[in-house]
Amino acid sequence: MPSRSDSAIWSGLFRISAESGQTLQAQIRQAIVAAILDRQIAASMPLPSCRVLAEKLGVARGTVVLAFQQLVDQGFLIARERRGHFVNPEVLSSPVRAVDKGAERGSGIDWQARRRVPAIEMPDAYNTGNWIKANYPFVYGQFDPALFPTAEWRECNRMALAVLEIRNWAGDVVDRDDPLLIEQIQARLLPRRGIFANPDEIIVTLGAQNALYMLATLLMGKGARVAMEDPGYPDARSIFRMSGADVVPVPVDRDGIDPDAVPRDAGFVFVTPNHHCPTMVALSEERRRKLLADAEAHDRIIIEDGYDSQLVDDAPQQALKSVDRSGRVVYVGSMSKTLAPGLRIGYIVADAALIAELRALRRFMLRHPPANNQRAVALFLSLGHHEALVRRLSAAFAERRRKLVDAVASHLPEWQQTQAPGGTSLWLKGPSGADAHAIAETAARRGVVIEPGNRFFDRPESRSRFMRLGISSIALQHIEPGIRELAAAAGRMRSAA
Repeated sequence: MPSRSDSAIWSGLFRISAESGQTLQAQIRQAIVAAILDRQIAASMPLPSCRVLAEKLGVARGTVVLAFQQLVDQGFLIARERRGHFVNPEVLSSPVRAVDKGAERGSGIDWQARRRVPAIEMPDAYNTGNWIKANYPFVYGQFDPALFPTAEWRECNRMALAVLEIRNWAGDVVDRDDPLLIEQIQARLLPRRGIFANPDEIIVTLGAQNALYMLATLLMGKGARVAMEDPGYPDARSIFRMSGADVVPVPVDRDGIDPDAVPRDAGFVFVTPNHHCPTMVALSEERRRKLLADAEAHDRIIIEDGYDSQLVDDAPQQALKSVDRSGRVVYVGSMSKTLAPGLRIGYIVADAALIAELRALRRFMLRHPPANNQRAVALFLSLGHHEALVRRLSAAFAERRRKLVDAVASHLPEWQQTQAPGGTSLWLKGPSGADAHAIAETAARRGVVIEPGNRFFDRPESRSRFMRLGISSIALQHIEPGIRELAAAAGRMRSAA
C-alpha cells in the first residue's frame, strides 16, 4: 500500500489525460474509486492533500477539492478534521471486485504459447473450502487445532529467537542445512522406519512435493518412463509429467502395486509402500522383494514416498529404503502428518552422490529452506516433543479410525471399505451408479466435507464411485453424526436418480 508521502505512486494511480472525453474532475473520481475497489488504498492511510495531488496531476486545486467532496458525498471517502481524507471502511468491507488486470493494460502477450511447462493444465488440488469451519471435516492431510502442540511449538520458536541462536541461522548458509535438524532426522525420525543414514545422505526440503519436484527436475525429462500406482498420488503424477516424463499407470490391489505389471523399460517406479495413497493398503513383503530385485535387474530407480507413515499403527512396516543394498531407493519423508502441513518441512534420504547433486540444484531454486524454521523444528525434535506428539496422535487417530469404520458399516453399508492396517483416511468404493462428486456437493450443504476419489486415477471418470474420508481434523464425537449426514446426502442422490 502506498503511504501519503509516496507522491510518485499516487500520481501513478491517478492517471488523467486531457485527450479523454471526460472532465478532469470525473477522471480523478474514477481513478480514486477504481483504486479503492481494487484494494490499492488502505483505510488507515490518508490520501494526499488536495494541494499535493493537484500539483502532481497538473490540475487546479479546486478540481481536486470538488472531486474529493463528491466522493465524500457518495460514501467512498470520509473527511477527518485536521487529518485529511480516508477511504470509508464500509466500502472496503464489501466483496472484492474481480478485475482483469491484463485486460485493463491491454496486454497482448500469449503466455500460454511461451510457456514450457503446462502447469495450469494439470489437475487442481481438491478444494475443501474453509474446512476448519465445517461441522464434519472428513478432510485428509490437515491438522487438528485441538491436538496441535501449541505450547511446545511456541517454546521452540522462542528458543530459536534467542540472540545466540539467531547468530547461528540468520546468515546465508548457501546450500547447507541446519546441522541440528539433520542430526535429529538421522537419530529420531529415520530409525522409526528402519533407515540408518549418514548426514551427507540427507537433505531438507520444503515438504514432500518440493522433494519430488527436485528429483523430477534433476533425474527425469523427455523420454523418461515412470511407473506409478493407479490409483495414486495425483500431485506426484503431475510433477513427473511436467518434467516431460511418460507416466505409466500400474494397478494396485489389496497387496499394493503389482511389480509384474511394471514395464521393463521403466527407468523409475514411484511407490507409497507403507500406506498406499489413497487406499492405505500396505505393500506385501513378497512384492517388496520383487520390486527391489527388478529394480536391480533393470537398472531402475525407486522413489519411495513415506506417505502417512510417521505415525504408529497396528502393523508397522520398515521402509523399502531400510532393506535396499544397491542404493536404488530414494526415500522422501515429511513432518506434515504429525507437526503441521503448513510448516513445509520434508527431507530426502539417498546416496551421498545424489544428495550432493540435489544440494547444487536446490541452491539455484531456493538456496535452502528457511533456517529459522529448521532450527525451531530441530529443537522440537531434540526436546522430545515430537515423539510425545506422535504417541498422542497415534492413539487419537487409531480411535477415530475405528469409530469411522464402524459408522460407515452402520450407515453406509453399500459402500465397500478397503481393508488396511492403519493410516489417517478411509477409502470407499460406492455401489454401481454412485456419483461421489454429486454426493460431496450435497453433503457440503449439510456441513460435511469429503473428497471424491476420481482425481487419484490416471484416467479419472467424471462420475467417480470412490471417496476418501480423512480423520486427522475431525473430533471423535463428530464422526458418527457426520457419517449419518453423509448417508442422508447419499440417500438423497439415490432418490433423485
